[in-house]
Amino acid sequence: MTRWLNKEQQKHWRAYLAMSTMLDEQLSRELQADFGLTITDYEILVRLSESPCRNIRMSELADQVMLSRSRLSHQIDRMEKAGFVTRQACPDDRRGQLAVLTDKGFKTLEDAAPNHVQGVRDHLVDLLSAEEYAALGRAAAKVAAHLDALK
Repeated sequence: MTRWLNKEQQKHWRAYLAMSTMLDEQLSRELQADFGLTITDYEILVRLSESPCRNIRMSELADQVMLSRSRLSHQIDRMEKAGFVTRQACPDDRRGQLAVLTDKGFKTLEDAAPNHVQGVRDHLVDLLSAEEYAALGRAAAKVAAHLDALK
C-alpha cells in the first residue's frame, strides 16, 4: 500500500525540488558566464585540487562527483581540450587512468572559487539562519548516508 505524501509533505518536497534545481542552475550560470565552467567542471577541479598529487583515478573520480564512468570520460575529454586536465596511465594498473589537474586548471579554479563561494553565500547560506543551515546540513547528510548505503 502506497503511503502518499500529505499536503504539508508535498509542499516541502516540491519546495526542495525547486530549490535544488534553481540553485544548481544559478550557480552554473554564474560559473559559465564568468569562467566558462560548468558546475561539474568546477566540482572536478575542486576534487583534483584537494588530492595530494592533484590527480585521481578516473573510476574513483566518477564516484566522487556522482557521474557514470562514461559521462565522466566525456566531461574529462572536454576539460582536456580546454587545458584544465590531462589523462595519465595509472602507474600501479595499466588499465586504469588518472585525471590530472594542470596548472591552467588550478589557476582557473583559484580565480573562480571566490566568485562561486560568494554565489553559494548569496543564494543559500546567508538566506538561512545558522540553525536553519545546520538543520539543512544534518538532513542532507542523513539522506546521503541512507542513499550511499543502498549502493
